Amino acid sequence: MVSRADRGVIAEWWWTVDKYLLFSLLALMFIGVILSLAGSPPVAERIGLDSFHFTERHVAFLIPTIAIMVLTSMLSPRDARRAALIVFIIAIVLMFLTLFIGQEVKGARRWINVLGFSLQPSEFMKPAFVILSAWLFTEHERRSDIPGNIFAILLLTIVVALLVAQPDLGQTMLVVIAWSSLFFMAGLSWYWIVALAGLGAGGVVAAYTVFPHFAGRINRFLDPATGDTFQVDTALQSILGGGIFGRGPGEGIAKKILPDSHTDFIFAVAAEEYGVLFCIGLMLIFAFIVVRGLSHSMKNEDPFIRLGAAGLLVMFGVQSVINMSVNLDLMPAKGMTLPFISYGGSSMLALAFQMGLVLALTRRRFEPIRLTAGFGRYGGGEAKVGAA
Repeated sequence: MVSRADRGVIAEWWWTVDKYLLFSLLALMFIGVILSLAGSPPVAERIGLDSFHFTERHVAFLIPTIAIMVLTSMLSPRDARRAALIVFIIAIVLMFLTLFIGQEVKGARRWINVLGFSLQPSEFMKPAFVILSAWLFTEHERRSDIPGNIFAILLLTIVVALLVAQPDLGQTMLVVIAWSSLFFMAGLSWYWIVALAGLGAGGVVAAYTVFPHFAGRINRFLDPATGDTFQVDTALQSILGGGIFGRGPGEGIAKKILPDSHTDFIFAVAAEEYGVLFCIGLMLIFAFIVVRGLSHSMKNEDPFIRLGAAGLLVMFGVQSVINMSVNLDLMPAKGMTLPFISYGGSSMLALAFQMGLVLALTRRRFEPIRLTAGFGRYGGGEAKVGAA
């Protein structure tokens, strides 16, 4: 047990980090392992691999995932900005290189081989981009002579251009939503809101016109008869077939024919085997993380911490909602993972960095009390500031 009298780095971290958030995130990781055991063996067997190939890799990635999240959560706000800048620069360079030497999968170049590992640089770019955008908006608010808003717009333009070039329209939408939420919380005028809404609508129309696969997804969602909706239909049937309590662990049927049962449609596997109640509990964990984190961020007096933590949590929550909505046939397919649940090394490691930043920004922090002569005496002490 860590003593409160201990002033070491680990002790300070333990007594200042939000343990409810920490253990909720660890719970998601544990559930991810359980659902990997449920959803991944049939996929591995269909492609000629050992039954537990994806599960073993999922568990192997879990160790560095936890390490990255904990180490990142120990950062100060200033160090969080520095880390975000370094990660962003590396990720942007790798995203650019991916367009030329990346692995092409289904007509898209999103993956690049780095030291023998296949990475998706855009996953690591996202949290770093949010932190840098929050800092730019904050600097503009603090000093009007710094064109932080303009720089933030330029940053968004670079990111969107690289994502669209891959193309990865799902990640583009997620990044734009997170950035727009930051701009809104930073106090943009209604003129900007209307302008951004118009640009967003124009972007959707342009994507529908230029990218046939995007248009196909929209068309299939609006009219299933226009294309292949096998995965979505199968996922929805498996959710309905699971009922309240599910068929039981290992008794799922849909996972045997769903190509992406271990990634995009892991939520459907969970519903079929463990039931609707289990899925509601899973959704409540996601909701708790977002609501508690936002509550902390809104109470903080530091505008950078408010914006940075809120932006990261919006992105985390929206990604979760998109994945579950696709499984429920409430949105067109996006190819987006369920955080810490779906299989995917790049996704898990990047999410660990993202939520480690959230834990770092929502930690309790202390500063010396400055007493004046009006109190009749002088003394030292500590006052709590920031998240509780």
